[in-house]
Amino acid sequence: MITTAAHDLAGNALAAAYAWSFKTTATAPLGPSPVLLGTAGKYVVLAKSAITDVPTSKITGDVAISPAAASYITGFSMTKAGAFWTSPQVVGKLFAADNNPPTPINLTTAIANMETAYTNAAGRPTPDFSNSGAGDIGGATLTPGLYKWTSTVTIPGDVVISGAANDVWIFQISGDLMMSANKAITLSGGARAKNVFWQVAGLVDLGTSAHAEGIMLSKTAIKLGTGASINGRLLAQTAVNIAGSTITAPAQ
Repeated sequence: MITTAAHDLAGNALAAAYAWSFKTTATAPLGPSPVLLGTAGKYVVLAKSAITDVPTSKITGDVAISPAAASYITGFSMTKAGAFWTSPQVVGKLFAADNNPPTPINLTTAIANMETAYTNAAGRPTPDFSNSGAGDIGGATLTPGLYKWTSTVTIPGDVVISGAANDVWIFQISGDLMMSANKAITLSGGARAKNVFWQVAGLVDLGTSAHAEGIMLSKTAIKLGTGASINGRLLAQTAVNIAGSTITAPAQ
């Protein structure tokens, strides 16, 4: 309501109070509920056995390895700072199982949370889309939902993930995820990388200068070719291998 206490620039009062009403509506998110990462979500790269880099990469976010020691993080020129390490290639900190407390116990929890998140994503029932493109999703526009493939998934052409800011995508892949060189996954319509989950039983392999979006949850290893990039997280139950790569934690 605007009352007669309102005046125009000349000092004239409103002749009579004016009232009106309106309603707003909220659109419910589409797709499944998000996969909860727990403390694994604190890291942009998290692995159990090794993290290797062919310099020079640029990583924005924290990096961690456990139960392996810091000696299994290679290619970063690290400097120890008690409970963590630093590197000129990382805008953030590097953590390993042999750092000072409380890092070891924190990483044990993060690894457990990563494995729980993988199991949760893999176990989501009743997919909305099954074996789309017979495993070839190059050129596809992917709307929110639960996707399942009983094979390797290849990305030989650009892919668009299209949806609103709170929509969710879960991609269940029983084989590898193979992305060709110089191809890109892009977001449209307000979709956010933090709501895109790639659950991959095999290898995640992003080709030279490829670009991906989302959270990579790999049962096996993750490999980024020279100059590849991702807006998301690399969470592997074995090793992460990068080469002149750009890895950026997704906006929250």
